[in-house]
Amino acid sequence: MVFVTGATGILGRVITLELLKRGKKVRASKRPTSNIQEVRHSYTFYTDKADEYFDAIEWIDVDFEDVASLESALEGIEEVYHTAAKVSFHPNDEREMYRTNVNGTENLLYACEGSTVKKFLHVSSVAVLDGFNEKGELDEDSEFNPKLEHSSYAISKHLSEMEVWRAAGEGLKTIIINPGIIIGSGNWNQSSGELFHTFEDNSFTFSGGSAYVDVRDVAIIAVDLMEKNIFDERFIIVAENVKYEKIGNQIRRKLGLKEAKILSKTKLNIGRIANILFGWLIPKLRMITKSNIEAISSFNTISSHKVKEYLDYQFISVSESIDFHLNNYINDKKLKK
Repeated sequence: MVFVTGATGILGRVITLELLKRGKKVRASKRPTSNIQEVRHSYTFYTDKADEYFDAIEWIDVDFEDVASLESALEGIEEVYHTAAKVSFHPNDEREMYRTNVNGTENLLYACEGSTVKKFLHVSSVAVLDGFNEKGELDEDSEFNPKLEHSSYAISKHLSEMEVWRAAGEGLKTIIINPGIIIGSGNWNQSSGELFHTFEDNSFTFSGGSAYVDVRDVAIIAVDLMEKNIFDERFIIVAENVKYEKIGNQIRRKLGLKEAKILSKTKLNIGRIANILFGWLIPKLRMITKSNIEAISSFNTISSHKVKEYLDYQFISVSESIDFHLNNYINDKKLKK
């Protein structure tokens, strides 16, 4: 049996679905307050057997701060896909990110010791990558540099990776994947699911860019790597590196909105000064930190050469991915009216 953490998240739900399609039995973690019927609905975007697959999931409430709870969840489990994480770039979420991303991973790995678990896949992020190769790209050898400015999210994901490498050193068969920004359907108001309404609600974008990937590609690659037993490795999973402006305007055109204007780094730095002066009074200003400005103003090339080489994989284009999931977003909005 397979255990998927964070199975109500935009990635965890699709990894769960991919495993079910391959005939695996899946136990999936959720919070007591999780809306699993929203997951059922999102499956209609990915398969014509949504109810059949959803009803096959064994849902379980898990407290990641309670090792005994995790040990119980791991009974009879041979493979773990750890997708549960707190994704945020707001300073107020720092403590929760460390608790969820670092302590939660540490506790889960501790619970794996002496259990039936044989394989462990950990979902990290391209946010941990520092240092360019000879081609000027970030790749799997781009080690995290603690001397550089990082968001709390990036630091928490780096520390969680360290926990996984420690477990690997102690004998657990592990894989780490580092996806770019994941484009998916459902969970529209959390994490990567916010992509569409963020560009819909805001008439501005930024001068930088990032690496993007379709959630279906991440799920397939994750399961393929585990099935092929490619352990003690990390894999960057990105389809393309794209400017925020291009992504934002593709979304806004489809929604019948005017093209977004770019906020320059200079204007953002003025906002950072305002944050220093008035951040205590205006909560939204607290997002304008030095590390966040650098992240949205830079455009680095992130290479997915390694995973393409290992799996001979062809990614869904970012444009096609945006169209598919944006249509689902639009249709969901119509249903709510």
